Amino acid sequence: MKNFELLLSLLRDAGFSAWVQELELSQPGWLIDHGDYSRWNEALSQLPEIDGPVGDFSKSAVTIKGTCEQQEQLQNALKGLKPWRKGPFQFNNLLLDTEWRSDFKWDRVLPNLTPLKNRRVLDIGCGNGYHCWRMLEESPSLVLGIEPSALYNLQFQAIQKYLNHSRIHLLPIGIEDMPSSMNWFDTVFSMGVLYHRRSPIDHLYQLKSLLCSGGELCLETLVIDGAAGEVLVPKDRYARMKNIWFIPSAVELVNWLEKCGFIDVRIVDESITTIEEQRTTEWMTFQSLVDCLDENNPSITVEGLPAPRRATLLARKK
Repeated sequence: MKNFELLLSLLRDAGFSAWVQELELSQPGWLIDHGDYSRWNEALSQLPEIDGPVGDFSKSAVTIKGTCEQQEQLQNALKGLKPWRKGPFQFNNLLLDTEWRSDFKWDRVLPNLTPLKNRRVLDIGCGNGYHCWRMLEESPSLVLGIEPSALYNLQFQAIQKYLNHSRIHLLPIGIEDMPSSMNWFDTVFSMGVLYHRRSPIDHLYQLKSLLCSGGELCLETLVIDGAAGEVLVPKDRYARMKNIWFIPSAVELVNWLEKCGFIDVRIVDESITTIEEQRTTEWMTFQSLVDCLDENNPSITVEGLPAPRRATLLARKK
């Protein structure tokens, strides 16, 4: 398993010694409690060498350039880490066509952000870290992703095996494991998380507590097309997903953020999720968006609810 000592040293030097001590105590149990950890870790160990690996974060696919003489072994090892949901990635000449074209989202988000240069960045629920890698192209001082999924952490480690980049890290924890009132990050991303939270207002307050004064929140989430005060509360599943709690209109989400004390709140993008952006591929062979929509009316889900619509909002902490 990855050694987290560099990151823990950085956090210790930043004044978070008590939190580092908690992380060190919990570290032996990270990831390995998952039933498939041994199989995934074995796949990770089978990754062959890539000679002269260089990362390119400027294109749609996060790319590791170099020469690999064991292309079949590379492909088999990476397939042992399926399903790959966020991406795309390219290892040498091998393209991982992931379920999500996460570059579509990044292209909507990036032009609206305060430039990330020299900023400390936190990405909550970052999956395998695709967006974290794309952030490096903007020259932040530090990118920290947090993601409790064992598989996504090992997928991140597959990329980091070759690049060994010192400004990007992923911790296998959730937001509840972050220090309260940390007040440290210049930019915090919460993308695709809010609708999974039983208490979305508490989540917004948590995000605020992680930001330094003047810091920027980038919130990307499911919304409905509606006016202020309108919120969808799915009775059971939404687009076949069980853990969806509240889906507000984008306008109502502005109200939530302002109620939590954020300022300069603005909606910078709102768009329908398409089957070109989320779909089944060789690298994620399970059901995807098309299977969650009514086959006769793709504007609604199989449950008869509005089809997925996503909004990106930016806000600032005083």
